[in-house]
Amino acid sequence: MKTFILGRTKEEVLGLLREKEIKTVALGERKICLTRIGEEYFAFEQNCPHRKANLGQGYINNFQEIICPLHAYRFDLKSGKVSNANCPDLQVFKTQISDNGLKIFI
Repeated sequence: MKTFILGRTKEEVLGLLREKEIKTVALGERKICLTRIGEEYFAFEQNCPHRKANLGQGYINNFQEIICPLHAYRFDLKSGKVSNANCPDLQVFKTQISDNGLKIFI
């Protein structure tokens, strides 16, 4: 497992993502998506496990789910579980915010 750190302070990280905004970031050789709800950060694989649609073009609903832009499949941001389709679950990554930035564990 690798650990990546974004930002240098909690305030800097807060400024990187608007509420429910989805950003794609490159961590090493891998691209993932990040979003924020309140002060909670979520990291998940960039492509939907069903047809590989870019989840960076999806949106976050009020149930802490990422909605795929292709077929509107819904994935829980904490567990990655799909809630309305028969497809594999989404890979999610642990995050930890601290005074020294946002840690993402890949």
